[in-house]
Amino acid sequence: MDSKRPSFLEALTTGPLVFDGAMGTALYERGLLYTTCFDEACLSRPDMVKRVHESYLHGGADVIETNSFGANRYRLAVHGIEAKMEEINRASVKLAREVAGTKHYVTGAVGPTGLMMKAVRADEHDAIRKAFCEQIEVLVEAGVEGIVLETFRQPEEIRLALEGARSASKSIPIIAQVSFDTFGTMSDGTGPEDMAQKLSDWGADSVGVNCADGPAGVYEMVTRMLGPGKPVTAQPNAGLPHRVEGRFAYMATPEYFLVYARRLYKAGIRAVGGCCGTTPEHIRKIAAAARMLGASRSSTSEMPTSATGGGMRDDEEIHLIETAPGVEVVPTHAKGPIGEKLGKKFIVSVEVNPPPGLSLESAVEGARSLRLGGVDVINVADGARASARMGNLALCMRIQEEVGMPALMHVTTRDRNLLGLVAHLLSAHELGVRNLVVITGDPPKMGDFPDATAVYDLDSIGLLRLVRGMNRGFDPGGKAMGSATRFLCATGAEPAAKDYAREISRLKQKRDAGAELVMTQPVYDPAVLERFLTDIAPLEIPVLVGLLPLASYRNAEFLHNEVPGMSIPEAVRERMRLAGSGAPARKEGVAIAREMLEQVKDRVAGAYIMPPFGKHDLALEVIDGIVR
Repeated sequence: MDSKRPSFLEALTTGPLVFDGAMGTALYERGLLYTTCFDEACLSRPDMVKRVHESYLHGGADVIETNSFGANRYRLAVHGIEAKMEEINRASVKLAREVAGTKHYVTGAVGPTGLMMKAVRADEHDAIRKAFCEQIEVLVEAGVEGIVLETFRQPEEIRLALEGARSASKSIPIIAQVSFDTFGTMSDGTGPEDMAQKLSDWGADSVGVNCADGPAGVYEMVTRMLGPGKPVTAQPNAGLPHRVEGRFAYMATPEYFLVYARRLYKAGIRAVGGCCGTTPEHIRKIAAAARMLGASRSSTSEMPTSATGGGMRDDEEIHLIETAPGVEVVPTHAKGPIGEKLGKKFIVSVEVNPPPGLSLESAVEGARSLRLGGVDVINVADGARASARMGNLALCMRIQEEVGMPALMHVTTRDRNLLGLVAHLLSAHELGVRNLVVITGDPPKMGDFPDATAVYDLDSIGLLRLVRGMNRGFDPGGKAMGSATRFLCATGAEPAAKDYAREISRLKQKRDAGAELVMTQPVYDPAVLERFLTDIAPLEIPVLVGLLPLASYRNAEFLHNEVPGMSIPEAVRERMRLAGSGAPARKEGVAIAREMLEQVKDRVAGAYIMPPFGKHDLALEVIDGIVR
């Protein structure tokens, strides 16, 4: 296993994780009859099973489950192959592990026995418990990193399964997933809240819901299972099945899954995947939701490696490591004025964005005044906070051509699919806009049109890798382009991120993916920035500290409470409250930003100033006498 990645339980606890989708219906769609034993396909059709696993990893799954859902003695006996229990379970782990490698998690799928517990005598419970124990023992010995008990409808049976699992291993993480009926109860009438508590008391490390219903029904049930404080998982069906031309079909679309995956993650569900009827496209949308709200650990899995499709795994990024024949990779210091100044001069960058409407004149004039005031670079956001504005490429071009200073063009993955991103980047390069700030981007729900569709084919790490490949002369499919781009790539970071460890980990991934410069979210606490700079020092990447002069107390409260990644100390907010409003408040906001800049200017490569409400003169007041 990869010693650098968190354990499965650690990853599940922090989330968001992306589980894979259906195995049984996937094999059915590939030609296996529903009357056959799908688990036995691990022996007779290993190629088919592996292709299903691979399709989900390429779709963005962090976790794949073994094809062993029905591989206990009771269910195998229906097909007369109970003697193959150990062989089938070992093979299921071997196939999953061969596909997952060391980068992805493998869990053992364990389903019910198929018995009606009301008809089972109490003296038969030991045999049922033993059947679960022996299957799980094989899965654990073969190398799974967790056990997923799934699709249990009878509380008594899942209790026996949990007891059997703990007899098999005291330490293996166990996810206990149940299925509720249309009335929201288990077979004995137990509801989600009580069932979650029972599962926790019986020894489950995680609880959840799978199968039985589509995303809406699962959302309703699983969000009621958060009470015990255990990580909660959800794996809905793609709706209820319908028979279409002699075959079963599921009607819930991938786009519908995207909507509910977002809701599930936002509600605190740590892992989302798919059950019956879900496909790699459903998982792809779940992975997009995970990236939007956190970051799936398979952040590049949606990038195709060839014209024939598929996906790029971490150990397959050859074209991002090598350089195309005849291509010279341009070092950072040779990538124009920004690259030349990094490490040699304190760089001041100020954000100027397209105003609403058709005219860019006020923005161009603002950039011109900033240049006269000593600013080095103009940043132009890409629909900041999901606002509907003119594309930033137009403003970047005008700033470079008419004002004569370099522009940093933000590129988000929110609005364009993979093809659109490549087209946008190549167009920008041809037009001379070659300095990028690569970020994932705010979701549409934050902006003017909350019902707009978000794309998120890639996250910021995936896009950085794409650009790095183009800088080495390869298109995203790994084909040589004949020449290479010369993009300089900056990226964002949140020194005050709530999940600080994850933020540092992702920043390292961004550096490794090609980021040459870090631009932080606004920072108001020197101690927060000091910790951040100390922790990322080993990365040896230049930092522009983000500064946003506060305009008012209301502005400070809004940023602190409603903008992700922003943290404004209470003492700073109190200063703004006492300053009142209007000019005195703006003056105090500038003073706070100047104090921050004064304290950190010797530890950073420059400053990234975001003047509120387009008041560019405030940026000049912040730097006056400090860096000029």
